[in-house]
Amino acid sequence: MKVNFFATLRDIAGGKTVEFDVDHGITARELLDTIIEKFPPMKKELLNEEGRMYGHVHFFINGRDVQFMEDEFQTKITAEDTVNVFPAVGGG
Repeated sequence: MKVNFFATLRDIAGGKTVEFDVDHGITARELLDTIIEKFPPMKKELLNEEGRMYGHVHFFINGRDVQFMEDEFQTKITAEDTVNVFPAVGGG
């Protein structure tokens, strides 16, 4: 499964797109855990002390923010889905 990272997360991942060898039908949370396992520095960028994703971080499945999907992080993902992870980006 390919996951696209944006902004500062690209530096941690070593590029824009990373391929993960995961099971078909993995949940969004399982994929998130796999990402953090592969790139431990992402944990502090993505999750708060309780292990919940920061509100300013966006985990998109096929263009929809998982935090606003019916099953949230229990949403199933297939290899054909597009997954994008965006950290907060500031500027002005």
